[in-house]
Amino acid sequence: MEVSMTLWVLTIVGLCALIAVDFFIGRKPHDVSIKEAGIWTIVWIVLAALFGVGLLIWGGAQAGGEFFAGYITEKSLSVDNLFVFVLIMAKFAVPSQYQQRVLLVGVLIALVLRAIFIAAGAAILASFSWVFYLFGAFLIWTAWKLIQEARADEDEEEFEENKLLKAAERRFGVADRYHGTKLWIEQNGKRVMTPMLVVMLAIGTTDILFALDSIPAIFGLTQDPYIVFTANAFALMGLRQLYFLIGGLLRKLVHLSYGLSIILGFIGVKLVLHALHESGVHVPEISIPVSLGVICGVLIVTTITSLRASRKMAEAASAEDQDDSPAKNNIDV
Repeated sequence: MEVSMTLWVLTIVGLCALIAVDFFIGRKPHDVSIKEAGIWTIVWIVLAALFGVGLLIWGGAQAGGEFFAGYITEKSLSVDNLFVFVLIMAKFAVPSQYQQRVLLVGVLIALVLRAIFIAAGAAILASFSWVFYLFGAFLIWTAWKLIQEARADEDEEEFEENKLLKAAERRFGVADRYHGTKLWIEQNGKRVMTPMLVVMLAIGTTDILFALDSIPAIFGLTQDPYIVFTANAFALMGLRQLYFLIGGLLRKLVHLSYGLSIILGFIGVKLVLHALHESGVHVPEISIPVSLGVICGVLIVTTITSLRASRKMAEAASAEDQDDSPAKNNIDV
């Protein structure tokens, strides 16, 4: 799909306008209700759907299909980010009324960093087609690693600050408490960061780790930088409201890692087949409609099985508590 510089500028300006409206409405620190989170989640999904329909009309079925496949993939992979966001919020004890502001700025930092990744990835793929083999192999390896992690019986996870964040804290210092929404304050005659800025940087820079698999994954569905960028933008900008909407539901998605591993492995195979085809080997290529169907099917099945498994575990735990109650009462007597 041919994208002019004018369309790029209009798209970026439009996204900035939407972000500004979102920021203006939620500029006053407050606790986000389920209703507010639900409304804004629907708004961002509808906006993404309208953008995809626009691509279908003006860019053709190929462009529209690639956007929807990329958007759904990025959205599903970004849900995994929410687990880490919960850990970061707990690690820095972010007051509930400030969490919306933290997530907005953190996601914006992540979007800028992803844009850099996308530009670099597009340039590399345009010059070296063999990189598709590397992307494909990396996604297959990531899929296997996700399965291994899902099967491992690990203790409660804890967020660890990355080296960049630790270096910034050593260089500038950090205040001992939150000061509203301020990012910098004067303390003992020295300008230091507030915990608010630190947690924003933590969310933004931690997303780099997730971009290492999500960016190659979407390049496996489309090599159009414009579609890759817009799919990432819409997926990330709706992530903040999703955090408040399904925060409690995350623990119930016990099979999410398995579903994501299947999707990443599938796209990895698709990339390898595409690389072989580009090298002149006659192999079948997986079409976008098939990719879209597989991705949606895996997510639906994963959600259903996760909720069923969570319900069974809750029932088993409830039954165990009831069995223990008489014994406890006897001991008390």
